Amino acid sequence: MSNIEMYQEKVFEDTKNINEYGEEFWYARDLQKILEYTEWRNFKLVIEKAKIACNNSNNNASDHFVDVNKMVQIGSETERKIEDIMLSRYACYLTVQNGDSRKKVIALGQTYFAVKTRQQEIIENYDSLNEENKRLAVRNEMVIHNKSLAEAAEMAGLKTPFEYAAFQNHGYMGLYGGLTVKDIHKNKGLQKNQKILDHMGSTELAANLFRATQTDEKLRRENITGTEKANKTHYEVGKIVRKTIAELGGTMPEDLPTPKKSIKQIEKEQKKELEA
Repeated sequence: MSNIEMYQEKVFEDTKNINEYGEEFWYARDLQKILEYTEWRNFKLVIEKAKIACNNSNNNASDHFVDVNKMVQIGSETERKIEDIMLSRYACYLTVQNGDSRKKVIALGQTYFAVKTRQQEIIENYDSLNEENKRLAVRNEMVIHNKSLAEAAEMAGLKTPFEYAAFQNHGYMGLYGGLTVKDIHKNKGLQKNQKILDHMGSTELAANLFRATQTDEKLRRENITGTEKANKTHYEVGKIVRKTIAELGGTMPEDLPTPKKSIKQIEKEQKKELEA
């Protein structure tokens, strides 16, 4: 992915909003700017086409395109009411599909929302997925929860990358019976730049997701502070997850097979299919 594509994807993600029910949405006015439409009236025509496509696909457009009014500042002490539309991810996907295909940003938007919409479908239908898609679903959840875990660790007093690496290492040691990140990396036969999470099956990923979420919650719930206490907490949670696996008669994570394909390979293959 080029620097321009990475920047554009970040712009799409950064303009996302979350409502009181935890549902994500975008404002049409924000999307208009990203997609380089200077006139609201022209962009509304694109949205109207998207609504038709939504209804034609047996979805209710009113569930995905919600009209709202917003107050905007037009002077130091003056506000004006303008119309806007709250768009679901699916609505955004249909909107970019009906945009001006000559714009490069439209093509980037089409790929972004197609991939993200597919990821959402994967999570919602997890039980019926094949192994590759289960891996994608859990790995994407790991990305989200590792960010939250890093935030909780910072609140506990971890400041440097070295301290956070040691903190993560303690979690793996608890879950993998004393094995360090370096040990796990070596056991999987990975190269130096390859991430171990990208080379785990869905069962191993799920164990690590549970470790991460439970450590995150424990650090916050008990207001744990101090590097030593945070490391000990991560280790103990990992150890409890390991004990639970043993009590259920499961296979220890270090004994689970390493998949032939990495997460990056699977994502690349699926992206090509979507673009095709």
